[in-house]
Amino acid sequence: MDEDGLLTIGKITGVHGLGGNLKVHSFAESRKIFSIGMQVRLKRPDQGSADSLGKAFTITRSSPMKKGLLLGLKEVDSRQMAEELVGHDILIPKDSLPELDDDTWYWNDLYGLDVTDKVYGHLGGVDSILPTGAHDVLVIKDKETGRETLIPMHRRFVASVDLKHKVIRTTLPEGYCS
Repeated sequence: MDEDGLLTIGKITGVHGLGGNLKVHSFAESRKIFSIGMQVRLKRPDQGSADSLGKAFTITRSSPMKKGLLLGLKEVDSRQMAEELVGHDILIPKDSLPELDDDTWYWNDLYGLDVTDKVYGHLGGVDSILPTGAHDVLVIKDKETGRETLIPMHRRFVASVDLKHKVIRTTLPEGYCS
């Protein structure tokens, strides 16, 4: 989700202990994005615009857990305060992210892009992305037919990604979309 220059990097899923520590499901490939001293904003999923976000929170602790991260925020020092934040999204300014190498993209930039194949024509838009061990898989959904197409994010299938024109061009094998 990209609102007003902010990018969602995780979701608070629970609390840990009495001191206000938060269990977090990270959407980032690397937990380094949750570095100590980093300023984040919190937003309820049902909350409107990012303009209505309150103050910034400062990360004081970030460590791996079985299913995500354990995060400490300077401004959250009790279990009760932490419990009130369960379900909130964690956002950072998009411009604080590191620059990417060529032929790599942030997932957030791919959502909603139109996908057009050399043989099959318009397939739909990027609805979601599935992480796999080898290559992430784009889930393409045609809004008119409801049909889903899964495309591995590999140069064999993805010919180009044009963020400026919001289109991904593919070259799928014959019979792939039959």
